Amino acid sequence: LFCISQISNLTGEMGPDFSAKTTVNSLTSQQLVRIHQLFRQAKFDDPSGNCLSPAGEYNLRLGIIKELHPDLVATHASSPQVFEGHPFIVEAGVSIGGKDVKQGLNIFRFANRIPLLFEQGADVITRTALKRINWSIYKINQQQDKIGVFVSIVSTKIPFKGTGKEYIGDDITEIADAVKSALKQCCIQLKSKIVKKLQAREQQDRKRNLNKYIPDVARTIMETLGELADESPPKRPRFDKEDEELLEKINSEEVTEMTFRDCLTQHVEQVDYEMALEYAMQSGVSEEPREAIY
Repeated sequence: LFCISQISNLTGEMGPDFSAKTTVNSLTSQQLVRIHQLFRQAKFDDPSGNCLSPAGEYNLRLGIIKELHPDLVATHASSPQVFEGHPFIVEAGVSIGGKDVKQGLNIFRFANRIPLLFEQGADVITRTALKRINWSIYKINQQQDKIGVFVSIVSTKIPFKGTGKEYIGDDITEIADAVKSALKQCCIQLKSKIVKKLQAREQQDRKRNLNKYIPDVARTIMETLGELADESPPKRPRFDKEDEELLEKINSEEVTEMTFRDCLTQHVEQVDYEMALEYAMQSGVSEEPREAIY
């Protein structure tokens, strides 16, 4: 209905000498130029996509997990778009890691839910993944990581190239932009997960390094305090009451090297917890991160 009303408005802008029943042969050159200008300026909404049958983001994600068993996976489905009057939808998924996955980009292409197996090098999906996506800014190593790239294009007219219909041409700007946008959305989802994993790994390394030096630090503290406790009272410098009590506990072996080890271990745990809590507050996270459920 919206398109019909828009066409009626465009017809009205042509002037009183023009109507919907005007034949093409009767149009003047000025009217043809005016029609061309009006259609270039007119904005039409994208189609609803009800006539298309995409696989669905849930099924795409489920299929990736079932076949590759990846460590991380992200999916995205674009809204219906149009090229040359034909609606299309791009569904994309990107996975990291997995079973029997080679290092680098592993690209899987689909057109109307049918896998494309040949002529991969000239395909719009392959060219976009290789040349138009900067994987490094999403913390993904294009050469070393095991990357699975899944793109499914659904349309009433797939712009195949060649008689074999084995690949989709790279000359349709609307499709190329939609594929790039869908892959970027997947990469943005993965980046947040990768950053969290890297931060958790750094936190574990920092905690491991601190725990490694606890025995040496505890031994050094105990030796220093033991020397102070063994000194005779006249030579011993004056200490506060708490320090005196500590030295007396060392003399009575109420405080030992194991005591310092336990205290330092508890302190490392407490600092680690406080840093994690501070990060959560700064990030606006009130509870443990959870995987999105599809």
